Amino acid sequence: MTDTLIFAHRGANREAAENTRSAFDKALEYPIDGIETDVQLSRDEVAVLWHDRFLGKLGFPLRHIDDFDYAQLQAMNFAAHFSAHAEPEGIMSLKEFLDAYRTRCRLLLEIKNRDWEKTSRQKTKVRQTLEIAGTAQGDMFMVSSFNLVSLIYAHQLAPGFPLVYNLETDQTCSDAQRVLAEQSFLRGLCLPIKSLDQSMVRLLRDNDKLIAVYTCNSDAEISKALEFGVDILISDLPKKALQFRDR
Repeated sequence: MTDTLIFAHRGANREAAENTRSAFDKALEYPIDGIETDVQLSRDEVAVLWHDRFLGKLGFPLRHIDDFDYAQLQAMNFAAHFSAHAEPEGIMSLKEFLDAYRTRCRLLLEIKNRDWEKTSRQKTKVRQTLEIAGTAQGDMFMVSSFNLVSLIYAHQLAPGFPLVYNLETDQTCSDAQRVLAEQSFLRGLCLPIKSLDQSMVRLLRDNDKLIAVYTCNSDAEISKALEFGVDILISDLPKKALQFRDR
C-alpha cells in the first residue's frame, strides 16, 4: 500500500450508535476506505456485532451479549444509548453486515473472544466469522483479535486468510518481535497509537507486515499515524482523518 487507508471505527460512531447500520451508512457518506467492527456470539451461537464486555449501554451493566439469544438481542434497541430520538435498531448479525457492506469497502472484523467463554464457543466464533466472510480477496477482508490463540486457530482453518494481531497498550516492540518470529503467518499488527514509533515501524517494514493503528482521533494522533505512513488508520472521526490525509 502506498497511501494510508482510513477505517471508520465501529462506523461513524460519533454520529450514530456504534456497530449499527446507521453508523456504517454514515461512515460511507464519506470516501472512507474501510470499516472496523467487532464480532461476538449470542447465547444461541449467532455471530453479532458488539464491542463492549457488558451491556451497560443498554441498561444491563452486569450482563454479556452471550446471556441473550439472538432474537432477544434483536428486540433490544441498540441505538437508544446514543440518542433517545434515534430510530430503534436491534443488534446486527455478522451475516447481515457482510451482505450489506462487503462490496462497498474494505472490512476489518475484530473477533472479541472473552476470558469467561468456553474454548468451544471461542472456536465457534472463529469458524463462523471465517465461514461467513468466505474467501478473502487480497486485503478486502481481514480478521483481527487481541487473542493470539484464536488467530492461530483461524490460520489452521483458513491458511490464506489475512489475519492481524492486535497489541495491547502495555505490549512492547520486543513483544511484537517475538510474536512475528513465532507466528509468521500474520498479515500484520494493529497497534495502539501510543505504541507507534520508529522501532516498531522498522520491525514491521523489515518483516513486510501491514501496520494498522487504533484509535486515532486527536490532531496529534492522526498526524503521527500519517507521518509514519501506516497502512491503516482507525478512527472514530473518519471525516476528520480523511481531511488530514487528503489536504
